[in-house]
Amino acid sequence: MKVIINPKYNHLEESIRQIPDLFEGQGRVLYARRNLIKEMVLEDSLLINVKRYGIPGLINRIAYSFFRKPKGERAFVYPQILLQKGFETPEPIAYIEFRKSGLIEYSYFVSMQCPYQRNFYEFGNADPTSDECADVIQAFACYTASLHENGILHRDYSPGNILFDKVGDSYHFSLVDLNRMTFGEVSVEAGCANFARLWGQKQFFVQLAKAYAAARHWDEAYCVERVLFYRKVFWSRYQKRHELKFHLEL
Repeated sequence: MKVIINPKYNHLEESIRQIPDLFEGQGRVLYARRNLIKEMVLEDSLLINVKRYGIPGLINRIAYSFFRKPKGERAFVYPQILLQKGFETPEPIAYIEFRKSGLIEYSYFVSMQCPYQRNFYEFGNADPTSDECADVIQAFACYTASLHENGILHRDYSPGNILFDKVGDSYHFSLVDLNRMTFGEVSVEAGCANFARLWGQKQFFVQLAKAYAAARHWDEAYCVERVLFYRKVFWSRYQKRHELKFHLEL
């Protein structure tokens, strides 16, 4: 068993090493598909989030065992980069990995539990002209622009991976599921394409693109056109293979 622990939590090493044994019978399930996510309590009543990654297919098992960092290890490393740059994400606690005959099997990413209760699924059929929705769009566009200007591109910028809440008079955002990240200059094309996976009506994206363009001092009409283009490409393909859970207007 390979265990990497954030030095801040070295005093919890014994409890952290017990997580795989306790995982099946304890905790509250938050997500259960190929990967399983649970909310658990570590010693001293510390509320944590534990994501167990399913065993990859053979080709990916070989790749993650010898050529690429496994998803869970990347999910442990990348949040530290965001936190250093001043962006919110649940603090990583540990990465745990099991192998058999040299090939990766189950792995676990352990982090603090994010306190924010809202995510972007709620905007699927929302009215973007409502005061609150408009405020969230403006704040989120500025937040995303800041991420991009700091060389951070979340490649799975989907509704469930963006958590937020209003804290005082302003909206705060926290990113999760960070195993797919790119760091470096974010071009206008990459920036506009980054919104494609989000839920929402066409006008939601028009407002988002305008606010994003203003924040990055780019041409508004061009950004609107590109945001809508990449959104249409993604959702035109997606709806052919999946049932949609919101009204899609392309």
